[in-house]
Amino acid sequence: MSKIYLEEVKIYAYHGVLPEENIIGTYYILNIELHTDLWKAAESDDLNDTISYADINEILHDEMKIKSRLLEHVAGRIISKIQEKFSEISYIKLKITKTSPPMKGEMKGASIELEKSFKPEN
Repeated sequence: MSKIYLEEVKIYAYHGVLPEENIIGTYYILNIELHTDLWKAAESDDLNDTISYADINEILHDEMKIKSRLLEHVAGRIISKIQEKFSEISYIKLKITKTSPPMKGEMKGASIELEKSFKPEN
């Protein structure tokens, strides 16, 4: 099994149930793991034989621009877009952390994580 990771992608966005969260915004940290076969690229050294992590990063940024009340909704959209564009991916795990959630107490952040397996297309 081969994996691609994008780790601690920091994006400023406007998500939340409270109205002020959609006005003030905060930083979000995204971690994503993708499973696919990278052996062809390992042999060819050709970008066309792999999934460009720049393309994955672009999807993360594009989807984070769309305001949502729930991080689960954002994560679901991101996973769907990635799988739609790259059908060779067999598994995606995405963690999104809101760095300054409007709650009592000090914390590094509040996170959700979604995982989805896809049937490889033959």
